[in-house]
Formats: sequence, structure tokens, C-alpha cells
Amino acid sequence: MNDQTNPGRAVILRIRRQDRPDTLPRWEEFSVPRRPNMNVIACLQFIAANPLTTDGTKTTPVVYDSGCLEEVCGACTMVINGKVRQACSALVDKLSEPTSGAGAAGEPITLEPMRKFPIVRDLSVDRQRLFDDLARAKCWVPIDGTHDLGPGPTISDELQEERYPLSRCISCGCCLEACPQYTPANRFVGAAIFSQVNLFNVHPTGKALKDDRLDVMMGEGGIADCSKAGNCVVVCPKDLPNLKSIATVGRQATLAALKNFFGG
Repeated sequence: MNDQTNPGRAVILRIRRQDRPDTLPRWEEFSVPRRPNMNVIACLQFIAANPLTTDGTKTTPVVYDSGCLEEVCGACTMVINGKVRQACSALVDKLSEPTSGAGAAGEPITLEPMRKFPIVRDLSVDRQRLFDDLARAKCWVPIDGTHDLGPGPTISDELQEERYPLSRCISCGCCLEACPQYTPANRFVGAAIFSQVNLFNVHPTGKALKDDRLDVMMGEGGIADCSKAGNCVVVCPKDLPNLKSIATVGRQATLAALKNFFGG
């Protein structure tokens, strides 16, 4: 009998649930048949089709966010076994080792929503603050779309190699959830914004807004508030060089402040 049909091969998910932002959270446990190479999203899909807890209580499907299922969209960020990460790339067999014996299951997998963003329901949170900060820091390349501007500037191989790792950011919020400086009570923008400011400040066209971006970086919640804890590097699913971006933007902001002070 294979893993797909053997009831003794199961995985237990312990999920922190909350019906609304103004209600108290609760914990519910679910048993999901274990399949080879399944991820956490597959477990949540099974629970959606079979919303029954381990004690036999019928409940509502667990609410969560997901999109691409390929660690590209960044939507399925949640805290899994105490670590913030993407649910689509979290493999069950690496999170909970199966045990032998009829009816036996491995250690429960714990799922919780991110705490740094407002809760919507269950595992779904509102990451609008992240996107608002990207807009506040003008993280884009300014292009006048009213007429044909012709081919863009040539970017050297060296600059491409510098910018490519930064361009892989998926705005998942992992770095912000893990950052001790980023809290719901402040305006700190965090590593995701610093990396994007760095990305666009070195773009031949994007650098037209460099001064505007650095003004934001020198303001409340900017680069001076960063404690350089390094948690952002540890949890980033795309291995962005966040500490390098923090150092680069910090240096750019310092030079801009000196320039402003001396009226240059």
C-alpha cells in the first residue's frame, strides 16, 4: 500500500486561526494524508476540501493567500514551525519526519500568520504597508509613456550582474516579519525597501529619482533606524544581498545629507 492510500501515513497540522481582526485567535488541528513531495499548500488544499479537525469537529476551510505556487508571487508567506517562509516551497517531509506504526504521524507542523501585518483572517494578512512604502520610496523607473522614447540606455554586463540579485525580490515580507526593528507601531520600511531603492538608484534611467528616494531614506523609518540585525538575510527566500543594500543605501544617504548640508 502506498503513501497516498495508507491511513497510517498522515501529517498533523496545528493552525492558528482567527475569524476576524477583532476576535480572539484559536488553535485547530487537522490530519492530512501524507503524499510524497507534498508541500504545505497541498495540505491546506486538502483541508479546504475536508474541513474536519482531528477530534471530528466540522469547521470552516482555513483562509490563506497563494498564487503562483512557484515561490515567485510572494503571497503565501506565513510562519511555519516558528520560521517565516513561503508555504509553497515548504515540503512536508522536511518539516515533519514520518513515524512507523498504524495511525502514527510525525511531529505536528505549526502554521501561524505573520504578526507584523494586520490580520485579515486565519493565515491571511494585509501587506498593504509594504506596497505603500515601495510607492513612498518611488521604487520604479520613471518613463514618460505619452510617446515613443526609442531604445533605453545600454546596461553593462557588470551592472546587470549587480542589479539582477536585487531584482529577484518578490515582496513576500519575510524580511520584515523577521526584523526586530519592523513593528506595527513604527514607520520603519525595512530591507525589502532598501534593496529596491538600491536596485533603482543604480539604473541609468531610474537614478533620475535618486534624490527623492534618498530623502525618504533619510526621513522617519529610513536607513538610520536599521539595527543591522541580519535576520533579513537569513529568511530571504531569494537570497538577496540585503546587508549589502543596507550599507549601500546608508552610504548614499550620508553623501546626500552632506551635500544638502553644504548646499552642494
